[in-house]
This record gives sequence, structure tokens and C-alpha cells, in this order.
Amino acid sequence: QVQLAESGGGLAQAGGSLRLSCAASGRPFSTYSMGWFRQAPGKEREFVAGINYNGGTITYADSVKGRFTISRDNAKNTVYLQMNNLKPEDTARYYCAVDVTSSGTVVVVTVEAGYDYWGQGTQVTVSS
Repeated sequence: QVQLAESGGGLAQAGGSLRLSCAASGRPFSTYSMGWFRQAPGKEREFVAGINYNGGTITYADSVKGRFTISRDNAKNTVYLQMNNLKPEDTARYYCAVDVTSSGTVVVVTVEAGYDYWGQGTQVTVSS
């Protein structure tokens, strides 16, 4: 069992920045691929960014490329999402997730069904 806790969400103005954190507990974190997803009201949850166990593979959704950066600190069991140049369309609840199946590989899964454990999410609201 893996427990995830997101933090760092809040209100930002368009063009501003926020940094989300996701702390994991319950099992060794360093072997797992991690992902960030988001869900806006009335929309399906969508992939934002993913990182494999050692940071060697990183994948972004086209909508956030060049603005968001995913990283991880295995010593702190934490994955981060640095969000710059925020836009109103980035408004959503952001979730981190663990992919156990891809442990120790170069794989980063971009679909929701590929992830095994989820946090409760943190709300990000961007005003224009």
C-alpha cells in the first residue's frame, strides 16, 4: 500500500507560478514511476506529466510542455511539479499517482488506468 499526499495548490494569477509536491509513504518510493494528472470541472482526468524511477524518462502533455517541470527527490520520497506561466485553463484539481507495474523501468505511462495509487488531490485555480 502506498499513501500519497499532495500539497502546494492554491490561487495564482495568469502568468504566475506554483510548485506542487507529492509526498509518498508506505513503501520504497525510489523504484516507482510517478505521474501528475488533473481534472477540471465537467472534464475527465487528464495526464499532465510523468517521470520514471530515476528521472531518466520524463513525459509531458502537449498543453504544458515548456511551462511545467516534473522532478523527484527519492531521498525525500517526493515528486514535484513546478508550474510556470500559468493559464486560466490550468485550473483543475491536480493528483499525483504511482505506477507500480513500471517499477525500475524506463516506462512512463500516460493513461489513468496505468496507475495503481492516487492521492486526494490539490486544487489549483488560475485567475485571468
